[in-house]
Amino acid sequence: MKKIGLITSGGDAPGMNACIRAIVRTARAEDIEVVGFYRGYEGLINNDSVMLTKSSVSNIIQRGGTILKTARSARFQTPEGLQQAIAVIQQHQLDGFIVIGGDGSFRGAAELAKNSGIKVIGCPGTIDNDLVGTDFTIGYDTAINTVTEAIDKLRDTAESHDRIFVVEVMGRDAGLIALRSAIAGGAEAILIPERTGDLERLLEKKKNWRKSKKSKIIIVAEREEHGGAVEIGKILKKEWPDLDIRVTVLGHIQRGGSPTCMERVNASLIGYYAVKALQQNRTNEMVGIVNKMVRYTPFQDAVKHLVEMNPEMIKILEVLSM
Repeated sequence: MKKIGLITSGGDAPGMNACIRAIVRTARAEDIEVVGFYRGYEGLINNDSVMLTKSSVSNIIQRGGTILKTARSARFQTPEGLQQAIAVIQQHQLDGFIVIGGDGSFRGAAELAKNSGIKVIGCPGTIDNDLVGTDFTIGYDTAINTVTEAIDKLRDTAESHDRIFVVEVMGRDAGLIALRSAIAGGAEAILIPERTGDLERLLEKKKNWRKSKKSKIIIVAEREEHGGAVEIGKILKKEWPDLDIRVTVLGHIQRGGSPTCMERVNASLIGYYAVKALQQNRTNEMVGIVNKMVRYTPFQDAVKHLVEMNPEMIKILEVLSM
């Protein structure tokens, strides 16, 4: 193993830079060169590249986003785009390739490995935490801390005005950001894509809310069955015309910001083991940390096999929110 390629792909996530830093410094410690490609697979097709050194990844561990930029590439999904990417890999004489990204990025990585024969390893970079094979994806811990901080601030104004805030968080197919941040922020209810009937349960739950506490926080994942917080807010205003209901969509602030301590450590471990995986001739696998131990999960098992929402966590939320 003498030279490897590296991209960050799909949505950005805090901790990607920490992972980049760990990959580059681990590789250089083993005399392996690292070629970074800007803007994911699109940059790979365009050969928009840079040689990464120890000094080039200095002072980035604390930065959000990704120094390699990121993008989604429609061209890579075509036979012509894939062949151009393979040609660039051959031009650089790469022995291995590392992809930091989510499920779509890993599907692309699997195609790259299948058609080029190059060894490919994935690092789970997505704030949604919706990949199987790791306790926490890169970006998730920072995102839920960002959401929790926002909830705390909204709680202050909610209590001052006796308002109900319907807060939308990210999570198109997974309600894990909603669930953990709801528990941490003391929310009164959640609506998530994994379950149906959450709105009906919320309307019924109102009957048991303490009259002494008029402010409420309701957390909604962006793609729950009714379409998100804006639609839920409209429904609640009709159902509860006597209450002051406000909607807040947190949006992309959840992707930004300096990664937490846990995030930096997790991303660093994953980056380190990604290089080690290539040295062990592993391929088509995602590196994860499960119960503080490294785990390698085949791409086809890692992507979009959503783990059932922990019923105990939901029960805890229900008990604590009364």
